[in-house]
Amino acid sequence: MANNSGIFSYELLVFPGLPEKYEILVSVAMFLIYNMSLITNGIVILLVFSQRNLHHPMYKFIGNLALSDLLFDTITLPKIVAKYWNGDGSMSVPGCITQLFFVHFLGSLDSFLIMVMALDRYVAICKPLRYPSIVTNKFAAILCSLVWILAAIAPSHSTIRSAQINYCGKNKIKSCFCSTPSVFSLACTDYSTALQISSTIAVTVLLGPLSLIILSYIFIIKMIHSSSRSKSWQKVFHTCTTHFLVIGLYYIPRVTLYFTNLYRVVINADINVLLLCLYTYIPHLANPVIYCLRTEEIRNTLQFQYA
Repeated sequence: MANNSGIFSYELLVFPGLPEKYEILVSVAMFLIYNMSLITNGIVILLVFSQRNLHHPMYKFIGNLALSDLLFDTITLPKIVAKYWNGDGSMSVPGCITQLFFVHFLGSLDSFLIMVMALDRYVAICKPLRYPSIVTNKFAAILCSLVWILAAIAPSHSTIRSAQINYCGKNKIKSCFCSTPSVFSLACTDYSTALQISSTIAVTVLLGPLSLIILSYIFIIKMIHSSSRSKSWQKVFHTCTTHFLVIGLYYIPRVTLYFTNLYRVVINADINVLLLCLYTYIPHLANPVIYCLRTEEIRNTLQFQYA
């Protein structure tokens, strides 16, 4: 692959226009984000898979989301830090293609898991009496396995095409990690058809789950409104509001970038990277807190473990 393309490695520029005096600040921020993600998502994974009282469907979904986020951060953030700390922004061609696969695989997995969690909340709030018989541990395990498989299939086209496209010596990737648009833009042949197919698949993977998420929360809000006299409605409403914040932070910037790529709209490289970081890393920090560490059962488990 490297011999056919004429290049042997890629160079990640991360923020191409970042002044040198801000590089340490950005790298320290990325380092702290990774360590915070490592700690919070690691705690969630450890608790969910080790504590028997948390072996419930909801926590299985949360545990899978934490694992997905932790894996994504591990394959991207250390390289960004190394770029600014050691000047090591280079990545082999096979390494970049591998990272590209996992970036889109784990990004798709997050989208599917957030959808599954929204549907789980819908059943729990709107059909509470039937919830134990509908969402069983076996059903949750099958559903988690299915979304992992679907998420792995989603980036297969872009991964194969990125390995087949001819590159003419350009190896500067204006991004913080290898992704389909950033790698395809280095091609010396027409890549528009391949990019359009990959972008269409990505948008489908994004908008399909988002549609179900919105629909499920519409039914949840209607249920909350009809139960406004109940004492628990305020707690449910507050929980849904915090979920909306995470979902909005995850989907809105992602939809913006996906459609700009689909319609070949050129935006500033630094703004592009900033949006990538916004919808990628901030939700990874918020997910463990919003979905897990704020729940009473998790807090009680932590207090019992470390009392």
